[in-house]
Amino acid sequence: MGSTSFGIPEHRFGSNGEKMPVLGFGTAVFPPVGAEATKMAILQSIKLGYRHFDTAAKYGSEQPLGEAIQEALSIGLIQSRDELFITTKLWCGDAHGDLVVPALKRSLQNLKLEYLDLFLIHWPVSCKPGTYEFPIKEESFLPMDFNSVWAAMEECQRLNLTKSIGVSNFSCKKLTDILAIANIPPAVNQVEMNPMWQQKKLREFCRANGIFLTAYSPLGANRTFWGGDRVLECEVLKEIAKAKGKTAAQVSLRWIYEQGVGVIVKSFNGERMKQNLGIFDWSLDEDELKKIDQLPQSRGVTGVAYTSKYGPFRTVEDIWDGE
Repeated sequence: MGSTSFGIPEHRFGSNGEKMPVLGFGTAVFPPVGAEATKMAILQSIKLGYRHFDTAAKYGSEQPLGEAIQEALSIGLIQSRDELFITTKLWCGDAHGDLVVPALKRSLQNLKLEYLDLFLIHWPVSCKPGTYEFPIKEESFLPMDFNSVWAAMEECQRLNLTKSIGVSNFSCKKLTDILAIANIPPAVNQVEMNPMWQQKKLREFCRANGIFLTAYSPLGANRTFWGGDRVLECEVLKEIAKAKGKTAAQVSLRWIYEQGVGVIVKSFNGERMKQNLGIFDWSLDEDELKKIDQLPQSRGVTGVAYTSKYGPFRTVEDIWDGE
């Protein structure tokens, strides 16, 4: 595993040799803070050494990210776009075979980029073409045609619109369905993971199938409508942090990294941005790992917003296949 010039380790994808910094900067902010604030936070993060940026059509942050990249180039923070790793995601309303390539082209326009590094299917469900509102109306959901959507994702890679393709919020079962039809297997599965939701089964499945797992909500998505402070207020993590002279957030991020998983951090606070980078020059000992291993487990992101009495997912269990 190599690392960026700022010492962030990089994961090399087995399928195409592309390198991804294992720590990424997330741009989904709830409640939204506006384009200018988003752009300034991204510029600050580039100054601090972040090189991997995670956005999505749904977040409304593609444009400010694009502007931040242009500005970083013009003021010499980076010499070339190639120094960055940019991920965006396909929204449910575009998750139809014939709409995938146009959706990616639209994202590239927003980002003012010629290519992406990673393009992910955001959720394993489609909705009526051209539906962009959230929450999605119950009657708008449609089952995803994995065959045509994944074939179109592969087409995006063949057209060099993106270097790698992957998925987000996919269970082992749904990954199995994709692997059965894929010519190019997914490089990444981005899911919720933190010490309070450790995803052991999914981690093993992804490792066995050469899919790199990346964690969102690594700190429990504090101060969002779906998250809470159970990670940052966890007594076990706070005790370990105290003994180490670290924060509970750093312990959580370090734990994820030690599981061989990538992590998307999201803070627009300069001090915390710095702290989130400070996880690579120390480690957790066996006793600490054991304590974290025994924490009670529960999901923060239930996915209930993607269920509908009309299907295809009537319950949260349907989304995650009971995993």
